[in-house]
This record gives sequence, C-alpha cells and structure tokens, in this order.
Amino acid sequence: MNMVVCVKRVPDTAESEVHIDASGKDIDKSKLSFGINEADNYAVEEAIQIKERLGGTVNVISVGGKDSDEQIRMALAKGGDEAIRIEDPAMAGSDGFAIAKALAAAIKGMEFDIVFTGALADDDGSAVVGVALAELLGVNHAAYVKKVEILEDGKKIKVGRELEGGLMEFLEMELPAVLTIQTGINEPRYASFKGIKQAAKKEIAIKSLSDLGLDASEVGEAGSWAVLEKFTPPVVGEMAEILTGEPEETAAKLAAILKEKGLV
Repeated sequence: MNMVVCVKRVPDTAESEVHIDASGKDIDKSKLSFGINEADNYAVEEAIQIKERLGGTVNVISVGGKDSDEQIRMALAKGGDEAIRIEDPAMAGSDGFAIAKALAAAIKGMEFDIVFTGALADDDGSAVVGVALAELLGVNHAAYVKKVEILEDGKKIKVGRELEGGLMEFLEMELPAVLTIQTGINEPRYASFKGIKQAAKKEIAIKSLSDLGLDASEVGEAGSWAVLEKFTPPVVGEMAEILTGEPEETAAKLAAILKEKGLV
C-alpha cells in the first residue's frame, strides 16, 4: 500500500496572546512556537499503522520554507520513508486551492493508493486542501474520516465519516483516493530516539514550481480563489444587559425591549 501524507507547520496559539503584524495580513509569530497541524499528526499515524499492517511506503510532503523540515523529519521519525518539501517565493499568499495545485503537481508523479491530509488546518480553519486535491488528482475522496478499513482485495476501502450529532456515515470506495483525517481516529505515537536519528539522515527533496511544471500565475494570490485583504480585531459591541427578577417580571422586561427595537 503506497501512501502520501501532507503535513503543515502551524503556530501554536492556544495559550498565547495573538497580535496582528505590521502588514495587517498576518499575525506576529516572533514569540510563538510551531508544530505539526493537529489533524495532520493523526493522518501521519493512520498511514504508518496501515504500513505496519500491510506493508508499503509512506511519503511525506509539505509546502513551506526550511522551518518546515522539523515537522517533516518528525513524520519521517515515526515511520515515513521519503519526503518532499515544496518551496518557492511565488507560493506566498496562496489559499487552500493554490496549495492543493502545488501538492497535486508533486503527487501526480508518484504511485499512490491513498493520499492523507488533515481534515482541518489549525491556523486558518480551512478544510479546502484535501477535497481540492482529490478533484485535481481525479480520484475519489472522503472528508472528516474517523475510521479506515482496507478491504481484502486491496483495491477498495471502507471509511467512516464523522457527521454532526455524533453520527457516522460509512462508505466504500475504490482506490486510489484522498482521505482527510479527523482528530481522534487513533492515538499518535511519539517518535523514538532511534527514529529521530534515522530521520536526520534522510534526504528531503526540495521542489520549486518549475520542478513541478507550474507557473507562478497558478499559485500565490494570482492563482487563488480567495485573497486575504487584512486582519482586524473583533469590533467591541454594546455590553449585554442582564435581566433580573421573577420570571414574570423578566419576561415583561424582555418583551418591552424587543418591542422597542422593533423585533416583535
């Protein structure tokens, strides 16, 4: 089973105060720590578990600068075999669709059965890349996957997709396919010391847009569906009014307010 896992380097903003930078188009990352996108970490683990059960290869691919090597090597340390990093100045300002175009150009030259991505990006909340990637590759896909079963013939898979309200939808599809993995599908492992040492010796192939047969106009802001204009802090509105008293009294107050504002 030949697999590709797409990973992304993201800032950890969970317990940090976030400020908009001078450009107005990004946040100040100077004091932030970085790691692998959470859902991508589960995708890496799912690919490695399948490799351990059935054999095959796991190729890791990422879009970004040299800083992304840390996240790529961690995926290699856990069981990945080879890695590609796509780096080109023209990628700046790319939305999820443009990122998917670069990934698709790199993956088209590989033999693959399954491409894994995370279901959601921690930094911008986008869930576009995996689905757009499947369309560009011309293969089946399933999003928000929390269960993967390789069927006996190895040419089909059965997946469970997380739906609202705790429901699961089960689908069978032919391979090759792209799966966007939801957190909680497994328990991501820690990389062993031996694995980290071995990963440090593995080559990360660096690919530019010209290497992938892409033009600068196909990525960046020019090749994106959505262009980020600026970040602004939330507008502070009026303070909430707390109604106190007995139920009948507060109900009357609420009705009066609604009538005053023309809402009833």
